Amino acid sequence: MISPGSLANLKVIDASRVLGGPYAGQVLADHGADVIKLEPPAGDETRGWGPPFLGDAASYFLGLNRNKRGIAVDLSHDKGRELLLALLEGADVLIENFKTGTMERWGLGHDELARRFPRLIHCRVSGFGSDGPMGGLPGYDAAIQAVCGIMSVNGEPGGMPLRVGLPVVDVVTGLNAALGILMALNERAASGKGQFVEASLYDCGISLLHPHLPNYYLSGQVAGPSGNAHPNICPYDSFATRSEPIFLAVGNNRQFVTLCTMIGRPELPEDPRFASNSQRNIHRDALKEQLEAALAAFDCAELAERLIRAGVPCGAVRSIDQVVADPHTIHREMVVDIGDYRGTGSPIKLSRTPASYRRAPPAFAQHSAEVMAERALDPDSFREVLPGLDPAPQTPRKQAQGKA
Repeated sequence: MISPGSLANLKVIDASRVLGGPYAGQVLADHGADVIKLEPPAGDETRGWGPPFLGDAASYFLGLNRNKRGIAVDLSHDKGRELLLALLEGADVLIENFKTGTMERWGLGHDELARRFPRLIHCRVSGFGSDGPMGGLPGYDAAIQAVCGIMSVNGEPGGMPLRVGLPVVDVVTGLNAALGILMALNERAASGKGQFVEASLYDCGISLLHPHLPNYYLSGQVAGPSGNAHPNICPYDSFATRSEPIFLAVGNNRQFVTLCTMIGRPELPEDPRFASNSQRNIHRDALKEQLEAALAAFDCAELAERLIRAGVPCGAVRSIDQVVADPHTIHREMVVDIGDYRGTGSPIKLSRTPASYRRAPPAFAQHSAEVMAERALDPDSFREVLPGLDPAPQTPRKQAQGKA
């Protein structure tokens, strides 16, 4: 039996596009919320961010819009905005990431929405927030990584600043948006009032700069790229072995003693240069030389298995296909299949009301007629702002990638 989820009674209108907002909507949808995704007439642009494609959507779109029902509405017209207001009747949450000022220009700013719907949680995802010297300016993940300093600490020592190879700012902004929505809902249970929730990429990008910002606050020293090494912990880096590199994440002296014993160098913790984390940090180059000399006798995969079971955090550096095929990935339900759709499971595990996977991401305007009927709205009254109201059956252009 499918769990109804911890958010089963939550009604969400997700009018956001691209990544941060849709990711927040999917977090809520996976845990039972009824999420209706509103797309513009041209569709969410990530539908075209491929290949690969399944049906009318690229993999990028598919990764962010599971468990939602899809409807397309032209909000640039008065009639489209009238329909949005009708959809907000009875809704708990609105998620949007329109350019700052757009909702206000449409007469749908937060003050007006709060007047019409006093219990509504209105969540906006934006690049830089609505105020301040950069308020209202557009932002995409990589550009925010640059201006927030994330790129400055990523890459090899002495090398050029480097973008993190995944949209980490967008994802954490989506998570913070979902967290803010849940906080506002919790407060609403006491006050009966909704509120405005703002999650900006800029704020969230800065929030990721741990431990670099605390280090700077205390020392005044500006961090630079350090490769795989950690600025505060040693040994916490990738190390050569007889085969592939192994990543060691040794966080305390006990783990360091275990590591050294298992690689045949039990005397290293007695060396004053390596006796504590602070000393190991000072002498990290010498320590890496000693460790790699010992690790040259070991196969990476075999050693990683032995070390982690002995309590030393570590791992082989694996590829995406290896991660998907790993039995632990499957056991943790981190790969989800719904028909032809394959996606990544929710990392949020609840014992009584777990996440569920009920719907593949919607085809463009797939549920327009269904949503209109539920609300007893006459489709003909809104047909001019409902592109794709009667969509033809979708024919997949390309099979899903990465199926086992």
